[in-house]
Amino acid sequence: MADEQKPAGSPSPAPPGAGGANPKAGAAAGASKPAPPKPAAAAAPPKPPATMAAIPWDSDLVRDLRDRFGEQIGETSSYLGQDFLVAKPDAVTPVLEYLKLEGDFDYLVDITAVDWPKKPERFELVYILYSFSHNRRVRVKTSIADGYRPASAVSVHRTANWLEREVYDMFGIEFAGHPDLRRILLPEDWQGFPLRKEYSILQQDERWVQENLGIESGQ
Repeated sequence: MADEQKPAGSPSPAPPGAGGANPKAGAAAGASKPAPPKPAAAAAPPKPPATMAAIPWDSDLVRDLRDRFGEQIGETSSYLGQDFLVAKPDAVTPVLEYLKLEGDFDYLVDITAVDWPKKPERFELVYILYSFSHNRRVRVKTSIADGYRPASAVSVHRTANWLEREVYDMFGIEFAGHPDLRRILLPEDWQGFPLRKEYSILQQDERWVQENLGIESGQ
């Protein structure tokens, strides 16, 4: 019956919208929200590169070189097991010949250079030698001013022909006595030397690019 009364003690019906309510959820909703995360600390500036920690290189070969060339041999050091010596520019070719004939360093692996524009002796030349019989490498370094023409090593190592041409092509260093000193990587009429520090990495020979490729930029 519609007007039938419920027996005493019966639970009252839940109010609308309260069905299935979780009392714990309500308590959680009233709890304070967690604090927002703190912003990350600024990254520390990068550390400067470590200075090359070379150690003195002393051996029978070093002593023989010093006896033979005296003050023309400067520093003799080793870095991570790689031996190198620093020689005066005029002594480089005789030192290379001595190392070839007396030290069995009979393979000229490479010749490269480093440009230090702020130094009076702007360019550092590096000759990398290898001995097949001893399975060892040694580097001969020398520093020269811009415009200085070091003696060619072609008379000692024929491979110096192409290696010196590459150094000339990239740095503009001319080797006195070279039999055929001309560019080896870039066209003969290219202007500038790409591995000099004043030559921007984005720079191209705009005239050559326009005339030969028909575009405004090589980039």
